[in-house]
Amino acid sequence: MLKNIQEWIILFIIVSFMVIIGNWIGYEVMPLESIPGILTLAAISLVGLILHRLNPYKKIPSIAYIGILAFLITIPGVPGSEQIVEWTAKVNLLAIATPILAYAGISIGRSWTDFAKLGWKTIIVGMFVILGTFLGSAVIAEIILRMQGII
Repeated sequence: MLKNIQEWIILFIIVSFMVIIGNWIGYEVMPLESIPGILTLAAISLVGLILHRLNPYKKIPSIAYIGILAFLITIPGVPGSEQIVEWTAKVNLLAIATPILAYAGISIGRSWTDFAKLGWKTIIVGMFVILGTFLGSAVIAEIILRMQGII
């Protein structure tokens, strides 16, 4: 368990550094302003992962523990909730999502041999899923932008 916690902390440090840079470059939030929010989000995530590990049944995913914990500590009236909300409001969601999605891509890339064992049909289905998602997003964006008169 201690080794897992150490690995999670290292991962959170790496991701937090990338989020700070992404938040600074992409959304012009100075690093010192975003550090309290990023540390808060990392701490909530770490506690949620630990709670998941301590549960002997493990039927509830760790993201549920993280979400419930974040919900509980940001309820109005909970001591410190206003400060937590203020800190985390300075961290843009896309600055968080980018390194996490990159990490997920690397994880999939590391197990490419396992993915390839599923067969060539899986690759074709995956390509169609990506194509369908892209085209669906483009059509929805086109409709919304035309409705708003932007294009």
